[in-house]
Amino acid sequence: MKIVPSLLAENFDDFLVRLKQAESFADYVQIDIMDGMFVETKSFSAEKLNTLRTSLSFEVHLMAKDPLVLAKSIMHPGLKMVIFHYESDGDHRDLIKTIRGRGLRVGMAIKPETRTGEFTDIAVNVDTLLFLTVDPGCYGSPFKPEVLEKVAKARQLFSSKTIAVDGGVSLDNLKLFFEIGVNYVCVGSRIFLHGNPDENYKLFTGKVQELERAREYGS
Repeated sequence: MKIVPSLLAENFDDFLVRLKQAESFADYVQIDIMDGMFVETKSFSAEKLNTLRTSLSFEVHLMAKDPLVLAKSIMHPGLKMVIFHYESDGDHRDLIKTIRGRGLRVGMAIKPETRTGEFTDIAVNVDTLLFLTVDPGCYGSPFKPEVLEKVAKARQLFSSKTIAVDGGVSLDNLKLFFEIGVNYVCVGSRIFLHGNPDENYKLFTGKVQELERAREYGS
């Protein structure tokens, strides 16, 4: 299981600070873009990502009512995957086709309240399923443990898909995600908002290594 730093910021200057911090310990990050309508919080514009000078590869998590417009506007060479929300507007199949037409991977994010049966038809067409375990839109929202059952079911239904979790991830609950087969977890506030981000990231990766060793030796 991998740890992916999640960068969420309302203004571009704060985002750049976190991006610079992430460059010292990560090679891949998730960047959250919010339109202020799909969620109450609004970030800087997606087009500003095109001005970035960074060695990092990244995915974008589009918390937007119309993700197609934003997906078309981001042209940075570091972009590897576009994640849209199942609950967003528009024709998801057209959106998926547009993203794939640019040679990018496609992810679909699912809010905590969305039931498994609602998104399975679209899920077969994407590479990654990103389950939100908090209400989206701001750092530090409370973890919703009831989502774990949905994540575990998705792991069984889509054995070849990448399964990811975003929100409320901590050192204390990391084992829960590991045990149900999550491929990567996105961590934001617990890396960037308290203490040293580099040291915080290493605590998470160290915990994953500890869990992997325990599984290898059957303990």
